[in-house]
Amino acid sequence: MGPVLPGATIGFFGGGQLGRMAAMAARSMGYDVHVLDPDPRCPARPLASRVVTAPLDDADAAADLARQCDVITIEIERIGRASIEAAERFCPVRPGAQPLYVIQDRARQKDWLSDAGFPVAPYRVVRSAAECEEAARALGPVIAKTCMGGYDGRGQARIESQDGAEDAWRALGADRLVVEQRVDIEVEISALVARLPDGADAVFPLALNHHDAGVLTWSVLPAPLEARLEREATELGRAVAGALGVEGLLAVEMFVLRDGRVVVNELAPRPHNTFHSTERGSVTSQFEQCVRAACALPLGDPASLVPAAIVNLLGDVWLGDTPPDFASALAVSGVRLHLYGKHEARAGRKMGHLSSVGRTPDDARRRVLDAYARLGAAGRSPA
Repeated sequence: MGPVLPGATIGFFGGGQLGRMAAMAARSMGYDVHVLDPDPRCPARPLASRVVTAPLDDADAAADLARQCDVITIEIERIGRASIEAAERFCPVRPGAQPLYVIQDRARQKDWLSDAGFPVAPYRVVRSAAECEEAARALGPVIAKTCMGGYDGRGQARIESQDGAEDAWRALGADRLVVEQRVDIEVEISALVARLPDGADAVFPLALNHHDAGVLTWSVLPAPLEARLEREATELGRAVAGALGVEGLLAVEMFVLRDGRVVVNELAPRPHNTFHSTERGSVTSQFEQCVRAACALPLGDPASLVPAAIVNLLGDVWLGDTPPDFASALAVSGVRLHLYGKHEARAGRKMGHLSSVGRTPDDARRRVLDAYARLGAAGRSPA
């Protein structure tokens, strides 16, 4: 199949903020946009000429979406396999059923990475409180994660010793858990790989990331790393995407350990929070690259033009006694505001982000954190 050219219709499984921003890029390139999402007021709705309101595992709704699309891509990986296969009867779905099948289940993902020879932290898949206790005994301090669902720090429990394993097992309430050794992390980084059906790829410069309670707080691009680590992590991301056969985007979250090793943490086959700054600092944004990859167009140049950073705006920012002072935040030179069009602010919910450019990565980060501090609103202060 040849490229899907502007004027065609792109479908999105999921209409959240990632779908919204990718749809903006698609619209600017001349594509029509259709969306499948369970929320009739999803953030992507204002960009879509058609919204199919249904669960993502509704195969009939997926087929309904696909009948009027020339290609479908995703903004969320929790899509039922039956939905993907139903849609594939009518148009290409990228990245496709197999990569999603591997990534959707954390245990399956870890096993795939390990079996393929990619470096991961020591882990065990457990199916009972007793197995969880044994894993905690064998691996030392660990973090337990549900295999399905759970993101932004949800579906996880830290276990300091085997004595806390049973409580964690019961609290998470799942039939299987991935129990990972808590490794000694120097920094957290991520790679974003775009890959076409013919195997051609492009890798963005690495992002340096900071999380609080499992939720991304800020990210800066390009990551200020020594050349060896930059090469190793870039090639690791490219190799994972190639082995998985991704058609579209793949974000590869990694840890750089204090002993200098790089290990893979998790995979995401879609645009990624840690690369929102590509809208400001890169030749091609991750959202335009998502459209290019889905449509089998030549990939854009992923190079950084200028250092850029983002800080997330969670719902907590709106929950104080006074509204966030966006005017003060936007008085910081180089800062922009990005809101996602969500109708209800809740603690921990991603409502938007601030972005900034700067002379250096640290300058961009300092500017955006200064802007965040000027909001004068509730919520934790980024480190």
